[in-house]
Parts: sequence; C-alpha cells; structure tokens
Amino acid sequence: MEKIKMTTPLVEMDGDEMTRILWKMIKEELLLPHIDLKTEYYDLGLEHRNETNDQVTVDSAMATKKYKVAVKCATITPNAARMTEYDLKEMWKSPNGTIRAILDGTVFRAPIVVKGIDPCVRNWKKPITIARHAYGDVYKGSEMKIPGAGKVELVYTAENGTQTKELVHEFDGPGIVQGMHNLNGSIESFARSCFTYALDTKQDLWFATKDTISKKYDHTFKDIFQEIYDAEYDDKFKEAGIEYFYTLIDDAVARVMKSQGGFIWACKNYDGDVMSDMVSSAFGSLAMMTSVLVSPEGYYEYEAAHGTVQRHYYKHLKGEETSTNSVATIFAWTGALRKRGELDGIKELMEFADRLEKATIDTIESGKMTKDLALITTIKHPTVLNSEGFIKAIAERL
Repeated sequence: MEKIKMTTPLVEMDGDEMTRILWKMIKEELLLPHIDLKTEYYDLGLEHRNETNDQVTVDSAMATKKYKVAVKCATITPNAARMTEYDLKEMWKSPNGTIRAILDGTVFRAPIVVKGIDPCVRNWKKPITIARHAYGDVYKGSEMKIPGAGKVELVYTAENGTQTKELVHEFDGPGIVQGMHNLNGSIESFARSCFTYALDTKQDLWFATKDTISKKYDHTFKDIFQEIYDAEYDDKFKEAGIEYFYTLIDDAVARVMKSQGGFIWACKNYDGDVMSDMVSSAFGSLAMMTSVLVSPEGYYEYEAAHGTVQRHYYKHLKGEETSTNSVATIFAWTGALRKRGELDGIKELMEFADRLEKATIDTIESGKMTKDLALITTIKHPTVLNSEGFIKAIAERL
C-alpha cells in the first residue's frame, strides 16, 4: 500500500515518562505504516529542556508559528521532588504555559464519548467542551516566601516614572505572596475564540469568573467578554439560535452538574485546568479528552490533556506490565493530522485521521480496552489489554 504523502511538516513535541513510551508506539504501530510522516522534531523531555535552559520549548512554539500545526506529548512541570530526581538547574516553568504564552489563543477540551463508558453524572447526555484561557494568571505568576514581619505592595511604575501602589498585606510573621497578571489583548483574543468556536459548533457558550470577590481582575474578564459580545456577536448568536451568558463560577459549577451537556464552558486559565480534569474524569477517564490550543492567528497545537503517568512509567522501568490508556495521545495526533490535511488540501490525510479515531473507538466498544476503562465500563466481560496490546488491537482494526 502506498503511504499517504504530506507536503508540510507538523511540529512534533516529544514528552516525558510513560506518555513518551506511548508516543513512540503510536508512531510505529499506527502512523508510520500508513503515512510518509513529515515532522519537525523537538525533544521537550525534561532532561533536554534542562540541557537547553528551556530554549527548546521556546523554539518549538516558534516553529508552530511557522508551520501552523503542532502535536505535543505530555510533559513534566517540575516541583521540588523533580528538581532532585532530574538534577535540574532550576525549577523550569510549565512547557504548556510557555507555549501558550507565545501562541496566545484558547485551549478547547472535550471528552471523547464512547458507548459503554457512561458519565458519572447520570444526566450528562452530550459532551461538555471546556474553553480554557491559555495565557497568564498563576501560570505566569511570580512568587515569594516572606521571611518575617514587613509590608508587601503591588507597585506600577508608568513609562513617565510615576508610581501607583496598592497594599497587598502587612505581614506580622512569615508567609507567602504571589503576583499574577493578564493582558487585555489576550482576554480579547480568548473571548473572540470562544464566540467563534460557539458559532462554528452551534453550541451555547457559558463564561464564569469570581467577579464578586475579584472586582478588578476577574471583573475585567467579564466586561471584555460582554463588550465584544454586544459589539460583534449578539446578532450572529441570535441568528444561529444559540445563547451566551455570564455567571459566577460557583453558580456555573452547580448548573453544570444539573445540565444535559452539549455546550461550551469558558473558564479562566486555572479554572479551565481543574474543570477540564473534572469533566473528563466524570465522562470516563482523564485519558479520554481531546485538547487543542487555537490561536487567533491560525496556529493549532494538539495535545493530551493529562499528565505523564509517572506511576506507570516507574512500573515500566522495572520491567512490569502496564495498561496505560493512550486514547487522548492518539487523538492529539489525529487532530493535528486532520488539521494539516485541511490546511494543505490533502483529503487522504483527513480521512486517515477519521479512520484512526473510528478504529480507536470501535476497539473500545468491541470490549478491548485498558484497565482504567475496564473498571468503569458497562460492557460485560471486557478484555483488559496492556499498553502495547491496546495500540496493536487498534492497529489491527485500522
């Protein structure tokens, strides 16, 4: 069989631990037999990020601007334990945070719905898409440990040298402090991405923050969304028969639990991080979630929404068998390949992505699955496959 030809490379961002092992298997078993795969490769494994002082992460994001489409493996965001484990020069920031800051845009995450994997929330009938702002807040935050009594202030120095100050706290002993920021331009991009995606998919859009407590920071998000909606999207939404509404984040959480799904829930950066994990887990598994960063400039970065599966990796290193769910990583590749085919006018590449997704879902629905899904499926007597066995079963069906 002649392999499907590509004209423009994908930006390939390799990752860490168990997902790195799955990444290699997916390429060898599912992609390379069928596609003359062209990628510009960047190793975002923690050791290589450390060697390059994290320059490789910046380079991969700049390459995404050049080629428009990237696919990313899960990566480690180091904590104190990782500093020791990997002998790091410093506690490097989240690669996702760095890439998102460079590309801007919005992360859209939606569960992969499969028959036999029923949502924990019994009234959820349709997928809930989380639209996560991709810039700033705690992911670009500055932090400080306060050693003892003293005063912490926010200080803004204008270009002309004048200063505005706001007291954060008068400490009477040790503590901690964090400063975070966002940009009006990024919030505007976030809003437009959400409104456009809602129109494209004909889904209602919710947006939620905590503006009652955060009367300047969160309220600015609320105001920008409303101004853009009123000026640019009100008539379009009415024409499409869909709705935009704002509510408090706590009200949104309560509403989500009672809803049937089938809408987009726009969240600030951290809220989106947490809520996408909640939604994906409630729909079945953290490994059953698509994730794509969509930039207003037309850049797309597809990734798995979960971590590097550290526990399974340590088992793998000991030579023990693992049963790690690779669905989200497969769908990161299919999303990127489909978009590459769409941008380059390669119908065969788009059709291949569709077939691979169908083969993946059909494999699960036939009763062959990884352990995490076998524990929650309503399919009787499922066959539990190990990490490689599951990918091979998909390859056979494909």
